[in-house]
Amino acid sequence: MAQKKKAVALRYEAGKDNAPVVVAKGKGSLAEKIIQLAEENDVPVVRDRELVEAMMSVEVFEEIPPVLYEAIARVLVFVKSVKG
Repeated sequence: MAQKKKAVALRYEAGKDNAPVVVAKGKGSLAEKIIQLAEENDVPVVRDRELVEAMMSVEVFEEIPPVLYEAIARVLVFVKSVKG
C-alpha cells in the first residue's frame, strides 16, 4: 500500500526565533494543501521524506528539537541560496 504524502512547514526568523518552529503539518490531502500554498506563495519546497518523518512528532508552534538542528540548517542554507 502506498504511503500517504506528508508535509511540514517551518518558520525561522533570525533574531526572533531561537530555533525553527513547525507552523503546519499534515498527511494526505492536508499535506498536498501545505505544498500547494507554499508553491503559490513562492516558498521553496524541499522534499526529504526522512526529515519530514522525523518532524512529524513535533507539535505545531513548537521549536524543532536539537537533534534536527543540523539537518534543518542544511535546508535553511539551501532555501536561502534559492531565494537569494
